Amino acid sequence: MDMEQPTVSIRDLGLAAALVSCGFEMRETNRDTSGRANFIFIQTNELDHAVNDYWADTLEVKARKYFDNIKMLKSRIYGER
Repeated sequence: MDMEQPTVSIRDLGLAAALVSCGFEMRETNRDTSGRANFIFIQTNELDHAVNDYWADTLEVKARKYFDNIKMLKSRIYGER
């Protein structure tokens, strides 16, 4: 994978879980200076479209998959401390 690809940093847990549930690969997590977790995704037109659909409340995901991904992301956040 090309490390020079543009990325987007997402701080919203629900949005990050929705994107992972839709099949977007999360590259990494990191913390900003305030200690908040950021979820890093490779920026693509498809990702931008999914983010817009999420905020427009038109993105559809499987409920159990979404919940499982929230738990997984929380695990990554709190496992890094």
